[in-house]
Amino acid sequence: MNRTEVAAKQLEERVAAWAKTRPDIRAAVVVGSRARTDHPADEWSDLDIVIVTRDPERYLARSDWLQDIGNPWLTFLEQTATGGEMERRVLFEGGFDVDFAVIPNSKVKQAARFLPVLKRLPILLRLLPKGVARQMMQDVAAAAHVFARGARVIVDKDGLAGKLPLILSGSQPCRPPSQPEFVEVVSDFWYHTAWTAKKLRRRELWVAKSCCDVYVKRLLLRMMEWHARATKGWDHDTWEGGRFLEEWADPRALEGLRDAFAHYDEVDIRRALFATMDLFRWLAIETAERLSYPYPTLADQHVTEWITTCLSEGAASESSAGG
Repeated sequence: MNRTEVAAKQLEERVAAWAKTRPDIRAAVVVGSRARTDHPADEWSDLDIVIVTRDPERYLARSDWLQDIGNPWLTFLEQTATGGEMERRVLFEGGFDVDFAVIPNSKVKQAARFLPVLKRLPILLRLLPKGVARQMMQDVAAAAHVFARGARVIVDKDGLAGKLPLILSGSQPCRPPSQPEFVEVVSDFWYHTAWTAKKLRRRELWVAKSCCDVYVKRLLLRMMEWHARATKGWDHDTWEGGRFLEEWADPRALEGLRDAFAHYDEVDIRRALFATMDLFRWLAIETAERLSYPYPTLADQHVTEWITTCLSEGAASESSAGG
Protein backbone atom coordinates (compact mmCIF):
# COMPACT_ATOMS: atom_id res chain seq x y z
CA MET A 1 0.00 0.00 0.00
CA ASN A 2 1.60 3.29 -1.11
CA ARG A 3 1.46 6.59 0.75
CA THR A 4 -1.54 7.88 -1.20
CA GLU A 5 -3.52 4.70 -0.54
CA VAL A 6 -2.76 5.01 3.17
CA ALA A 7 -3.89 8.65 3.19
CA ALA A 8 -7.10 7.75 1.35
CA LYS A 9 -7.89 4.91 3.74
CA GLN A 10 -7.26 7.07 6.80
CA LEU A 11 -9.43 9.90 5.47
CA GLU A 12 -12.18 7.47 4.55
CA GLU A 13 -12.15 6.01 8.06
CA ARG A 14 -12.30 9.50 9.60
CA VAL A 15 -15.22 10.46 7.36
CA ALA A 16 -17.11 7.31 8.35
CA ALA A 17 -16.47 7.88 12.07
CA TRP A 18 -17.51 11.54 11.79
CA ALA A 19 -20.65 10.77 9.75
CA LYS A 20 -21.84 8.28 12.35
CA THR A 21 -21.89 11.06 14.95
CA ARG A 22 -24.05 13.37 12.79
CA PRO A 23 -27.78 12.57 13.12
CA ASP A 24 -28.62 14.45 9.89
CA ILE A 25 -26.20 12.36 7.80
CA ARG A 26 -27.95 9.17 6.78
CA ALA A 27 -25.36 7.65 4.47
CA ALA A 28 -21.86 8.04 3.06
CA VAL A 29 -20.76 6.25 -0.10
CA VAL A 30 -17.36 6.12 -1.79
CA VAL A 31 -17.65 6.37 -5.57
CA GLY A 32 -15.19 7.00 -8.39
CA SER A 33 -11.82 5.37 -8.88
CA ARG A 34 -11.43 4.32 -5.24
CA ALA A 35 -14.57 2.20 -5.49
CA ARG A 36 -14.20 0.66 -8.93
CA THR A 37 -12.22 -2.27 -10.29
CA ASP A 38 -12.16 -1.03 -13.90
CA HIS A 39 -9.47 1.69 -14.11
CA PRO A 40 -8.99 1.72 -10.32
CA ALA A 41 -7.29 4.46 -8.34
CA ASP A 42 -3.61 5.22 -8.68
CA GLU A 43 -1.36 7.50 -6.63
CA TRP A 44 -2.87 10.62 -8.24
CA SER A 45 -6.52 9.73 -7.65
CA ASP A 46 -8.70 11.72 -5.31
CA LEU A 47 -11.36 10.40 -2.93
CA ASP A 48 -14.99 10.92 -3.99
CA ILE A 49 -17.61 10.60 -1.26
CA VAL A 50 -21.37 11.05 -1.57
CA ILE A 51 -22.86 12.46 1.64
CA VAL A 52 -26.61 11.85 2.00
CA THR A 53 -28.02 14.32 4.52
CA ARG A 54 -31.21 15.92 5.80
CA ASP A 55 -29.39 19.26 5.97
CA PRO A 56 -27.36 19.71 2.76
CA GLU A 57 -27.08 23.48 3.21
CA ARG A 58 -24.97 23.05 6.32
CA TYR A 59 -22.18 21.33 4.39
CA LEU A 60 -22.42 23.63 1.40
CA ALA A 61 -22.73 26.98 3.20
CA ARG A 62 -20.11 26.22 5.86
CA SER A 63 -16.75 24.50 5.93
CA ASP A 64 -15.97 24.36 9.66
CA TRP A 65 -17.04 20.68 9.74
CA LEU A 66 -13.97 19.77 7.72
CA GLN A 67 -11.82 20.29 10.80
CA ASP A 68 -13.45 17.20 12.29
CA ILE A 69 -12.03 15.15 9.42
CA GLY A 70 -8.60 16.61 8.76
CA ASN A 71 -6.61 19.80 8.23
CA PRO A 72 -7.94 21.49 5.07
CA TRP A 73 -5.61 23.73 3.11
CA LEU A 74 -8.43 25.08 0.98
CA THR A 75 -11.99 24.34 -0.08
CA PHE A 76 -14.55 25.60 -2.60
CA LEU A 77 -17.91 24.65 -4.10
CA GLU A 78 -18.51 23.26 -7.56
CA GLN A 79 -21.34 21.60 -9.43
CA THR A 80 -21.00 17.83 -9.67
CA ALA A 81 -19.85 16.48 -13.03
CA THR A 82 -23.23 14.77 -13.47
CA GLY A 83 -26.62 15.16 -11.83
CA GLY A 84 -26.66 18.90 -11.24
CA GLU A 85 -25.94 18.66 -7.49
CA MET A 86 -23.27 20.58 -5.59
CA GLU A 87 -20.07 19.28 -4.07
CA ARG A 88 -17.49 20.66 -1.70
CA ARG A 89 -13.99 20.09 -3.01
CA VAL A 90 -11.24 20.02 -0.42
CA LEU A 91 -7.47 19.92 -0.54
CA PHE A 92 -6.29 18.48 2.76
CA GLU A 93 -2.87 18.70 4.33
CA GLY A 94 -0.33 16.79 2.28
CA GLY A 95 -2.05 17.68 -1.00
CA PHE A 96 -4.71 14.96 -0.81
CA ASP A 97 -8.00 15.99 -2.39
CA VAL A 98 -11.48 14.85 -1.42
CA ASP A 99 -14.74 15.70 -3.20
CA PHE A 100 -17.85 15.62 -1.01
CA ALA A 101 -20.99 15.44 -3.17
CA VAL A 102 -23.85 16.56 -0.92
CA ILE A 103 -27.18 14.90 -1.73
CA PRO A 104 -30.51 15.62 0.02
CA ASN A 105 -31.84 12.58 1.84
CA SER A 106 -35.30 13.32 0.41
CA LYS A 107 -34.02 12.58 -3.11
CA VAL A 108 -32.62 9.21 -2.08
CA LYS A 109 -35.85 8.23 -0.33
CA GLN A 110 -37.87 9.36 -3.36
CA ALA A 111 -35.71 7.28 -5.70
CA ALA A 112 -35.96 4.25 -3.42
CA ARG A 113 -39.76 4.46 -3.46
CA PHE A 114 -40.37 5.53 -7.04
CA LEU A 115 -37.85 3.71 -9.22
CA PRO A 116 -38.88 0.12 -8.43
CA VAL A 117 -42.48 1.06 -9.29
CA LEU A 118 -41.37 2.85 -12.44
CA LYS A 119 -39.45 -0.21 -13.63
CA ARG A 120 -42.62 -2.28 -13.37
CA LEU A 121 -44.93 0.41 -14.74
CA PRO A 122 -42.93 2.79 -17.01
CA ILE A 123 -46.20 4.25 -18.31
CA LEU A 124 -46.44 6.18 -15.03
CA LEU A 125 -43.78 8.55 -16.34
CA ARG A 126 -46.28 9.87 -18.87
CA LEU A 127 -48.55 11.04 -16.07
CA LEU A 128 -45.94 13.52 -14.85
CA PRO A 129 -45.48 17.00 -16.35
CA LYS A 130 -42.90 16.83 -19.16
CA GLY A 131 -40.36 19.04 -17.41
CA VAL A 132 -40.63 17.08 -14.16
CA ALA A 133 -40.35 13.74 -15.93
CA ARG A 134 -37.34 14.88 -17.96
CA GLN A 135 -35.51 16.23 -14.91
CA MET A 136 -36.27 13.11 -12.91
CA MET A 137 -34.93 10.81 -15.59
CA GLN A 138 -31.83 12.97 -16.01
CA ASP A 139 -31.18 12.72 -12.26
CA VAL A 140 -31.72 8.97 -12.35
CA ALA A 141 -29.43 8.56 -15.36
CA ALA A 142 -26.68 10.57 -13.68
CA ALA A 143 -26.93 8.60 -10.44
CA ALA A 144 -27.08 5.28 -12.30
CA HIS A 145 -24.00 6.26 -14.28
CA VAL A 146 -22.00 7.05 -11.14
CA PHE A 147 -23.06 3.96 -9.18
CA ALA A 148 -22.57 1.63 -12.16
CA ARG A 149 -18.86 2.48 -12.14
CA GLY A 150 -18.55 1.25 -8.58
CA ALA A 151 -19.76 2.28 -5.15
CA ARG A 152 -18.71 1.30 -1.65
CA VAL A 153 -21.05 2.12 1.23
CA ILE A 154 -19.23 3.19 4.41
CA VAL A 155 -22.26 4.51 6.37
CA ASP A 156 -25.88 3.43 5.84
CA LYS A 157 -28.13 4.30 8.78
CA ASP A 158 -31.44 3.64 6.99
CA GLY A 159 -30.42 0.70 4.84
CA LEU A 160 -31.14 2.60 1.61
CA ALA A 161 -27.66 3.39 0.30
CA GLY A 162 -26.78 -0.28 -0.04
CA LYS A 163 -29.87 -0.83 -2.18
CA LEU A 164 -29.19 2.05 -4.59
CA PRO A 165 -26.98 0.17 -7.08
CA LEU A 166 -29.71 -2.46 -7.54
CA ILE A 167 -32.49 0.14 -7.67
CA LEU A 168 -30.64 2.22 -10.25
CA SER A 169 -29.42 -0.66 -12.40
CA GLY A 170 -30.92 -0.64 -15.85
CA SER A 171 -32.69 2.65 -15.19
CA GLN A 172 -31.25 4.42 -18.21
CA PRO A 173 -29.78 2.16 -20.88
CA CYS A 174 -27.52 3.73 -23.49
CA ARG A 175 -29.46 4.83 -26.54
CA PRO A 176 -28.66 6.60 -29.80
CA PRO A 177 -29.46 10.30 -30.05
CA SER A 178 -32.77 11.11 -31.67
CA GLN A 179 -32.60 12.88 -35.00
CA PRO A 180 -33.49 16.27 -33.40
CA GLU A 181 -30.76 15.73 -30.76
CA PHE A 182 -28.23 14.93 -33.47
CA VAL A 183 -29.17 17.98 -35.57
CA GLU A 184 -29.05 20.18 -32.47
CA VAL A 185 -25.42 19.28 -31.79
CA VAL A 186 -24.40 19.66 -35.45
CA SER A 187 -26.12 23.05 -35.71
CA ASP A 188 -24.62 24.22 -32.42
CA PHE A 189 -21.17 23.24 -33.70
CA TRP A 190 -21.39 25.07 -37.02
CA TYR A 191 -22.96 28.15 -35.44
CA HIS A 192 -20.06 28.47 -33.02
CA THR A 193 -17.40 27.91 -35.63
CA ALA A 194 -18.80 30.98 -37.43
CA TRP A 195 -18.92 32.81 -34.10
CA THR A 196 -15.25 31.96 -33.51
CA ALA A 197 -14.34 33.34 -36.95
CA LYS A 198 -16.08 36.63 -36.12
CA LYS A 199 -14.14 36.94 -32.90
CA LEU A 200 -10.93 36.26 -34.80
CA ARG A 201 -11.71 39.02 -37.30
CA ARG A 202 -12.26 41.35 -34.35
CA ARG A 203 -8.95 40.10 -32.89
CA GLU A 204 -10.56 38.97 -29.64
CA LEU A 205 -8.06 36.15 -29.31
CA TRP A 206 -8.99 35.03 -25.80
CA VAL A 207 -12.66 34.67 -26.71
CA ALA A 208 -11.93 33.06 -30.08
CA LYS A 209 -9.50 30.55 -28.60
CA SER A 210 -11.85 29.76 -25.71
CA CYS A 211 -14.69 29.04 -28.11
CA CYS A 212 -12.52 26.98 -30.46
CA ASP A 213 -10.68 25.00 -27.79
CA VAL A 214 -13.38 24.71 -25.10
CA TYR A 215 -16.98 25.18 -26.23
CA VAL A 216 -16.60 23.74 -29.72
CA LYS A 217 -14.43 20.90 -28.39
CA ARG A 218 -17.22 19.82 -26.04
CA LEU A 219 -19.46 19.39 -29.07
CA LEU A 220 -16.66 17.56 -30.87
CA LEU A 221 -16.32 15.22 -27.87
CA ARG A 222 -20.07 14.51 -27.95
CA MET A 223 -19.80 13.55 -31.61
CA MET A 224 -16.75 11.38 -30.90
CA GLU A 225 -18.79 9.54 -28.24
CA TRP A 226 -21.74 9.03 -30.60
CA HIS A 227 -19.42 7.95 -33.40
CA ALA A 228 -17.66 5.39 -31.19
CA ARG A 229 -20.96 3.90 -30.07
CA ALA A 230 -22.52 4.03 -33.52
CA THR A 231 -19.61 2.07 -34.95
CA LYS A 232 -18.90 -0.29 -32.02
CA GLY A 233 -22.34 -0.75 -30.47
CA TRP A 234 -24.39 1.41 -28.13
CA ASP A 235 -23.16 -0.49 -25.10
CA HIS A 236 -19.57 0.53 -25.98
CA ASP A 237 -18.20 2.38 -22.94
CA THR A 238 -17.15 5.95 -23.75
CA TRP A 239 -16.78 6.99 -20.10
CA GLU A 240 -17.49 10.68 -19.52
CA GLY A 241 -15.75 14.02 -19.95
CA GLY A 242 -13.18 12.55 -22.34
CA ARG A 243 -11.77 10.18 -19.73
CA PHE A 244 -9.69 7.34 -21.20
CA LEU A 245 -10.41 8.79 -24.64
CA GLU A 246 -7.39 7.04 -26.10
CA GLU A 247 -8.95 3.66 -25.28
CA TRP A 248 -12.41 4.08 -26.81
CA ALA A 249 -12.27 6.71 -29.57
CA ASP A 250 -11.64 6.09 -33.28
CA PRO A 251 -7.84 6.14 -33.89
CA ARG A 252 -8.38 8.52 -36.83
CA ALA A 253 -10.08 10.99 -34.49
CA LEU A 254 -7.21 10.78 -32.01
CA GLU A 255 -4.79 11.55 -34.83
CA GLY A 256 -6.96 14.49 -35.91
CA LEU A 257 -6.87 15.96 -32.41
CA ARG A 258 -3.14 16.59 -32.79
CA ASP A 259 -3.93 19.54 -35.09
CA ALA A 260 -7.19 20.65 -33.50
CA PHE A 261 -5.88 22.78 -30.62
CA ALA A 262 -4.35 26.23 -30.97
CA HIS A 263 -1.59 28.38 -29.57
CA TYR A 264 -2.57 31.84 -28.36
CA ASP A 265 -1.96 33.23 -31.81
CA GLU A 266 -4.38 34.48 -34.45
CA VAL A 267 -2.93 32.45 -37.31
CA ASP A 268 -2.79 29.28 -35.24
CA ILE A 269 -6.36 29.66 -33.95
CA ARG A 270 -7.47 29.95 -37.59
CA ARG A 271 -5.55 26.78 -38.46
CA ALA A 272 -6.95 24.86 -35.46
CA LEU A 273 -10.49 25.99 -36.26
CA PHE A 274 -10.33 24.52 -39.76
CA ALA A 275 -8.75 21.32 -38.42
CA THR A 276 -11.57 21.00 -35.88
CA MET A 277 -14.17 21.57 -38.59
CA ASP A 278 -12.65 18.85 -40.78
CA LEU A 279 -12.54 16.41 -37.87
CA PHE A 280 -16.11 17.08 -36.75
CA ARG A 281 -17.45 16.84 -40.30
CA TRP A 282 -16.32 13.28 -41.07
CA LEU A 283 -17.26 12.07 -37.58
CA ALA A 284 -20.75 13.55 -37.93
CA ILE A 285 -21.25 12.25 -41.49
CA GLU A 286 -20.21 8.70 -40.54
CA THR A 287 -22.40 8.83 -37.43
CA ALA A 288 -25.38 10.09 -39.46
CA GLU A 289 -24.91 7.25 -41.93
CA ARG A 290 -24.88 4.68 -39.12
CA LEU A 291 -28.05 6.18 -37.65
CA SER A 292 -29.74 6.56 -41.05
CA TYR A 293 -30.14 10.30 -40.43
CA PRO A 294 -29.64 12.93 -43.13
CA TYR A 295 -26.56 15.05 -42.53
CA PRO A 296 -27.25 18.82 -42.90
CA THR A 297 -24.81 19.20 -45.79
CA LEU A 298 -26.07 22.58 -46.97
CA ALA A 299 -25.68 24.16 -43.54
CA ASP A 300 -22.14 22.78 -43.35
CA GLN A 301 -21.30 24.12 -46.82
CA HIS A 302 -22.76 27.58 -46.20
CA VAL A 303 -20.90 28.04 -42.93
CA THR A 304 -17.62 26.60 -44.22
CA GLU A 305 -17.68 28.85 -47.30
CA TRP A 306 -18.53 31.88 -45.18
CA ILE A 307 -15.74 31.19 -42.68
CA THR A 308 -13.23 30.57 -45.46
CA THR A 309 -14.11 33.88 -47.12
CA CYS A 310 -14.25 35.76 -43.83
CA LEU A 311 -10.85 34.60 -42.60
CA SER A 312 -9.23 34.83 -46.05
CA GLU A 313 -10.28 38.45 -46.29
CA GLY A 314 -8.85 39.04 -42.83
CA ALA A 315 -5.55 37.46 -43.77
CA ALA A 316 -5.45 39.46 -47.02
CA SER A 317 -6.09 42.75 -45.23
CA GLU A 318 -3.35 41.97 -42.69
CA SER A 319 -0.92 41.17 -45.50
CA SER A 320 -1.84 44.37 -47.29
CA ALA A 321 -1.43 46.43 -44.13
CA GLY A 322 1.92 44.79 -43.47
CA GLY A 323 3.10 45.53 -47.01
